[in-house]
Amino acid sequence: MSPMDLRGLVPAPVTAFTADGEVDHAANADLARWLVSVQGVKGLVCLGHAGEGTYLTPEEQVTLIRTLVDAVEGRVPIIAGITTESTKTAALEAKRAADAGAIGALVYPSHGWLRFGFQKGAPQERYRAIHEESGLQNILFQYPDATKASYDLETQLEIAAQPGTVATKNGVRNMRRWDTEIPVLREQFPDLQILTCHDEYLLHTMFDVDGALVGYGGLAPEPLVELIAAGKAKDYAKAREVHDRLLPVTKAVYHRGSHMEGTVALKIGLKARGVLRDATVRQPLQPLGERAAAEIEFALKQAQLI
Repeated sequence: MSPMDLRGLVPAPVTAFTADGEVDHAANADLARWLVSVQGVKGLVCLGHAGEGTYLTPEEQVTLIRTLVDAVEGRVPIIAGITTESTKTAALEAKRAADAGAIGALVYPSHGWLRFGFQKGAPQERYRAIHEESGLQNILFQYPDATKASYDLETQLEIAAQPGTVATKNGVRNMRRWDTEIPVLREQFPDLQILTCHDEYLLHTMFDVDGALVGYGGLAPEPLVELIAAGKAKDYAKAREVHDRLLPVTKAVYHRGSHMEGTVALKIGLKARGVLRDATVRQPLQPLGERAAAEIEFALKQAQLI
């Protein structure tokens, strides 16, 4: 199978629930169809942070993948977040995703590493096992520098060299590291697709990438496609204009006390846009309240999205 072409916008959409908290497959299918109707959307990532993937049962994860695969009808690849702790369970999770129709794997670090760090070679083995067990095409996920699960450059290069690794989703959130490590990845692996995931400050990274893999893309795909195009054209003035137009939405969704609140805000925004009927989330996420809903709706109006 040829590598996925992710050179554009790859939204990581939310998972829609019914008002009583069950996965709403009809709503998720409608959301997927809406997103892939936007020219420039090159794939969809489910079961990530924005999609509350770790809050779903294994059975719900599999059925959601099938729902999205059926909805997009082969127009773009469905990529599954792989999040379980151990290398063995992650490989089995990836196999279930592949059997359900996923093409790619967004490989999360083992979450114990966030606090305690990782042993040398462990991330490489995680990626190897996932690809060999499932055949999924891997996306290297670079976590924020503030965590202990942010891979050093040597680890990134070794994962990039492994069979099945086709892209990197970089969210290091340390511009010194971004400006020194991304050029090395680009030079040593010219075919590795470099995707930014800096939802809350995309402008700086937009001129170095092939695309963006962001939860933000699930709410505002149209202007983000514009922003990516401006970055590829090295048109700073246009990129700045799109960034500034979106800034009220960025602030309303992502400039909150916790980045996880962004998932709740994305659902509120999609409801305001008429894409979702319900903004229900699963605990431990909590509703944001009427004030937040009014702020998000006002921001979407300022950005001319409603």
